[in-house]
Amino acid sequence: MRLVIARCSVDYTGRLNAHLPLATRLLVHKGDGSLLVHSDGGSYKPLNWMSPPCSLVVEQPDDVDVEDGVVERWRVTHAKTGDALLVRIHEIIHDTAHDLGVDPGLIKDGVEADLQRLLAEQVSVVGEGLTLVRREYPTAIGPVDLLLRDDNGGTVAIEVKRRGDIDGVEQLTRYLELLNRDPRLAPVTGVYAAQEIKPQARVLATDRGIRCLTLDYDEMKGIDSGAPRLF
Repeated sequence: MRLVIARCSVDYTGRLNAHLPLATRLLVHKGDGSLLVHSDGGSYKPLNWMSPPCSLVVEQPDDVDVEDGVVERWRVTHAKTGDALLVRIHEIIHDTAHDLGVDPGLIKDGVEADLQRLLAEQVSVVGEGLTLVRREYPTAIGPVDLLLRDDNGGTVAIEVKRRGDIDGVEQLTRYLELLNRDPRLAPVTGVYAAQEIKPQARVLATDRGIRCLTLDYDEMKGIDSGAPRLF
């Protein structure tokens, strides 16, 4: 990755045209070929950029650019669309390159698998008198996240999401229709559990007799799961 702080102007041509007048900016040229133009404000978003597949060519400035004080031109062209980003550099203030190596990727805390595991260990969060039958209970249309039994012999099917939307309600509805055909499980009720449930999803779930449960991930992490520990 090459990081360059330079006084430059930038012109984007292609499906749209855009111009950034002369100013001091950060140019980030990444190993995948992309170029991002950043200012010192505007949050994390670049002012302009070119995404891969693209290539960067360093050009000598023409006579007009030389008269304007341009010392170097970067032309970044998209391989498929032909869109081009032309950076006219007037002064390079800082120029450094680093080999970052292979990135392992983002490991998210609080993904659906974590929520499902914690809820399986703490079924009392769902309600009293419940016991876990199985995680990832198999059905003909896919696995149900959690299957529980209540004191009365009834079954509870739980769909776990980080953010609950209408699609999740539809998914749980299909599971409930299928599970209730099995006399060993019926009657089966549904619980839609998520860290955040959208209002439309909550309305649809309530209309279908599905209970909504908002999960507090931080609180659940702090509850003793009851699993044996060394200390």
